[in-house]
Amino acid sequence: MNDPLSEVVTLLRPTAAASKVVTGAGAWRVRRPEAGQTFYCAVVEGRCRLRIAERPAVELAAGDFVLIPSAQRFAMSSAEPEPPGDVDDVPIALADGVFRLGDRDGPATERLLIGHCVFASSDADLLVPLLPGVVHVRGNQRLTTLVHLLGEEARQRRPAREVILARLLEVLLIEALRAADPTAGPGLVRGLTDPRLGAAIRCMHAHPDDAWTVTRLAQAAALSRSAFFEHFTRAVGIAPMAYLQAWRMALAKHVLRTETVSVAEVAERVGYGSASAFSVAFARHVGQPPARYRQAGLSRETVLPDALRFEAGQR
Repeated sequence: MNDPLSEVVTLLRPTAAASKVVTGAGAWRVRRPEAGQTFYCAVVEGRCRLRIAERPAVELAAGDFVLIPSAQRFAMSSAEPEPPGDVDDVPIALADGVFRLGDRDGPATERLLIGHCVFASSDADLLVPLLPGVVHVRGNQRLTTLVHLLGEEARQRRPAREVILARLLEVLLIEALRAADPTAGPGLVRGLTDPRLGAAIRCMHAHPDDAWTVTRLAQAAALSRSAFFEHFTRAVGIAPMAYLQAWRMALAKHVLRTETVSVAEVAERVGYGSASAFSVAFARHVGQPPARYRQAGLSRETVLPDALRFEAGQR
């Protein structure tokens, strides 16, 4: 049976944007107003605080790992002492390539491995909402090791560097997501950790060409139709058929970008009875018909409009 979590991360096509080692001493704070990029941080030494948008601050300690799939406005600061409310630091590059925050003199009390990545796929607006808003994992050495490897690879210009970075990022994201607390919020991770919902999700991924209905998916989950619909929507964050349709569209876009098969064959692969029905659905979700999307994709990726994101209330 297919692994939905791996499939989603692979289709997102993560690419490295930045990776660095940051040390700190004394009082410091950095704020990042940008949204959209994926941010990750492994705390190697010391403690610090993370505040995301309007959420309460979270204290991070050595061994902690944080992943924000779609970074909102956030700030990181020293834990003790706390900086004044108006303090913002600019990381200073040291001679050894490490960046410093706070006091430049004296030993560092915090050491962080920080990175950003972007999703090269035009399906990001469809798939990122399936991931948890924030992943906070404590004491997972595998994640820290992966961030170390990413940083080393990013700083060197060895053969096949981009391929290695892409694979390491995929492994990092999958490892972080499967280590995430499934009760932290709705999303694919929470759905997959529920044995009944997980069975239905895996059915959709393994056989997207089947004529799935809420009733059939409920049978796969061994639940009544109404119980399945409510449970799925609450756990995953979107309705079952909205999830299925979005997954079919993501697969269709991938095939149109990477293969030379006909639109009719793409339609059959993703569960549509005719090329015309598929073309109508594709144009509604993507903003252009399949043939035009394929032609545009030969030279560049297209961006999905915000208005075409999931609608959780569809039955």
